[in-house]
Amino acid sequence: MTGAAELPLHGGKVPGWMLRLMERMGEAILDSLVELKGPEAVRRGLADPVWFQAFNNIIGMDWDSSGSTTVLMGVLKSITWRRPDLGLLVLGGKGRHMRGVPGEAVEASKLLDVDPERIKFFSKATARADSVFLQDGYDLYHHAVVVDEGGGMIVVQQGMNVERGMARRYHLDRAVIEEPHTGVAGAKGIALNATARESREARALFIDLLNDDARRIAKLLAEANAMLRRQPSLTDFLTGKPGSKGIYDRYRVYKPIPPDPRLIKAIENIARNPPTSEEELITAPSLGPKVIRALALIADLIYSTPVSTRDPVTHPLNPYIYAYAVGGKDGIPYRYDPKTAVKTIETLEDALNHARIGDKERLRAIMRLRRLIRGGPRGRY
Repeated sequence: MTGAAELPLHGGKVPGWMLRLMERMGEAILDSLVELKGPEAVRRGLADPVWFQAFNNIIGMDWDSSGSTTVLMGVLKSITWRRPDLGLLVLGGKGRHMRGVPGEAVEASKLLDVDPERIKFFSKATARADSVFLQDGYDLYHHAVVVDEGGGMIVVQQGMNVERGMARRYHLDRAVIEEPHTGVAGAKGIALNATARESREARALFIDLLNDDARRIAKLLAEANAMLRRQPSLTDFLTGKPGSKGIYDRYRVYKPIPPDPRLIKAIENIARNPPTSEEELITAPSLGPKVIRALALIADLIYSTPVSTRDPVTHPLNPYIYAYAVGGKDGIPYRYDPKTAVKTIETLEDALNHARIGDKERLRAIMRLRRLIRGGPRGRY
């Protein structure tokens, strides 16, 4: 099923008493899952937008809020660093915490015996995928890496579009340019999508261009800008002359890009050690959104090799049913019910205590309850 899931930007904070219950609930759920399925199952689950949203609802966050990402990942980060015995850690987070991944990777490597350089590369590549190669109008403000003891990694990151008052969440499980997402939740639109499979030829051209002289790229960009400023006529559009097919959709994601000194310097920096593969391209120094837009403009208008405008948003199965577990912070479908939350937590904790002394049947019985929920997600976890 495809479509869109709205994530309005919500302000405000979770009350302290509620956050403590959310953390206790989250810890009981994590403990249960790790006990039965292992930490890698949790990591795979968080890569599934539906599973992620269900977890978010069960701890008491609202089903349609941008805060569902930041609060849940913050709760999981607090739990996993306090409980490294669970076998997974959450690195990074919102705002300034995004920049803390390299330092946290070193600490994580000591706790989980995972190469910190792998974590750093994964973090940088996935961040670049959604901020440089995918340009959809959403600026990243949350970036979290989930690492398990087997070295498996996923990233959950979120961007905001202030003008639309909307957020978009990205789930990625591969540190590659092409199709890195396991799911994207947000309002569907149009994007400059160099991560698309259809953009493969354009990306190959990017690499060729970056291995050329920066002055030639500036000249090609000037020519592309001149072509872009010419508005195609209605006759061009109706007759389908060369270059006019789909031109209006493509022009919506382009605008003239002057070859200013900063752009040329960035291209020159890349040209000193030019990429020869997509793996090198995704982490090339000085590579930013403006460089990719310039290369995309040249590829499309000069070489007739367009970058895809397909928006990668996917539509997760409606997870609203899980919002009835303990209610929601903002009262949807009803106010958060702390008594029900505490009773649920105590039931899970009791099952866990029995599981630790060899009696796992209570815990398995609780996990089997998901089969009774019609339409529940059948994720890869």
